[in-house]
Amino acid sequence: MNPHVFRQYDIRGHAERDFDDAFVHSLGLSLGTFYSKRGLRRVAVGRDCRLSSPRLHEALCQGLLETGLQVVDIGIGPTPLLYFAVHSLDLDGGVQITGSHNPPDENGFKMMVGKGSLYGDDIDELRTVMENEEFAIRTGGALEIVDSTPAYVAKTAADIQLGRHDLRFAIDAGNGAGGPLALETMKALGLNPVAMLCDMDGTFPVHHADPTEPETLEMLKARVLEDGLELGFAYDGDADRVGVIDARGEVIWGDKLMIILSRALLAKHPGATIIGEVKCSQTMYDDIEAHGGRGVLWKTGHSLIKTKMKEEDALLAGEMSGHIFFADRYYGFDDAIYATLRILEILSHSDIPLHEMLSNVPQTFATPEIRVDCDDARKFDLVQQMVDFYRPTHDLIDIDGARIQFDGGWALVRASNTQPVLVLRFEADSEKQLATIRGEVESVLERFRNP
Repeated sequence: MNPHVFRQYDIRGHAERDFDDAFVHSLGLSLGTFYSKRGLRRVAVGRDCRLSSPRLHEALCQGLLETGLQVVDIGIGPTPLLYFAVHSLDLDGGVQITGSHNPPDENGFKMMVGKGSLYGDDIDELRTVMENEEFAIRTGGALEIVDSTPAYVAKTAADIQLGRHDLRFAIDAGNGAGGPLALETMKALGLNPVAMLCDMDGTFPVHHADPTEPETLEMLKARVLEDGLELGFAYDGDADRVGVIDARGEVIWGDKLMIILSRALLAKHPGATIIGEVKCSQTMYDDIEAHGGRGVLWKTGHSLIKTKMKEEDALLAGEMSGHIFFADRYYGFDDAIYATLRILEILSHSDIPLHEMLSNVPQTFATPEIRVDCDDARKFDLVQQMVDFYRPTHDLIDIDGARIQFDGGWALVRASNTQPVLVLRFEADSEKQLATIRGEVESVLERFRNP
């Protein structure tokens, strides 16, 4: 097996090359053994709309059933629907088959143990059990089919309290798994979005479903400007991340969205703890503190952040990439559809556009996420070289990569846990300083990449 498919917080790889039927069946046996050891019996399985997902679903379920588990098949849908099913049905765990924002020929597995994420050492355990074939085979497995969509729509529609229902906005679901559920939920709230690529198509024929890549937002941006809309929302392939285009056609990145969401939250929950990650703007952490909240900088990754939220009893968390986690009025997992509605709820009670809510945030100059191709085998070593190089001369946070402090700005170099890339981001007080910091750090990194 390819060892690089076992990531920090999920399993991902090329659907045909890495995940043949034997591998996925073995993974099902390993997961079933993992659950059984812990006395867990009833787990959900969902899948996204990729062409490879039905095959992976069949092989995975077969392995789970052979360990005696009760498998609740929730069918095709976004990852948040799987999370919702585990919480609302009080299940013992779950697995979503999804390639998330990766290309259509890739796929993977996001896993839960209880109501939390299965990640880190637990994924290492799955791998070890698979390698040693130490499976706990049991009889009594059974498959149950459950449609969680009606319960999701009812729960969400009851939670969101809109000030007005004539909001003008568009949804670009990228032909991913979230489009139909988003439209059904919004219809239940009396909303009428402009629907773009909301039909599921596992080939993703129009554009890549990744709202962190500016080029994937161009079609949505054009529609917002042409139709004079108030907002546009874009989802990734499994709808656990959201991107936002404002009325001016500009991107509001996740850390700026978090400022808006944090202010609304802190107005009702003074002193609340709110978690961000290493790519987020310093202005976000400063704004949380200025409004009486407690901002916590943490590692990137949906599993890591959800676990940290529970440790810190945080009500809200978010990543620059658009993963937004609400424990206030919700279950604490990342859900692009629910985040969309919480943003619309704020807008519906305001007499100013969303971007004007950020008018008093100090101006900084920042890059989006910059992805540099790098072999999985090298990426963590390169980050460590950057840490070792800068630590003697700069303040540096190394909880997840290297966040390097400069006069008037900072730089980040970290290894992606989901793709063979290094992720870079830069922020500074001026465009000149931004260019200086970026130029220096990229030059140092290049020396290490090509000695």
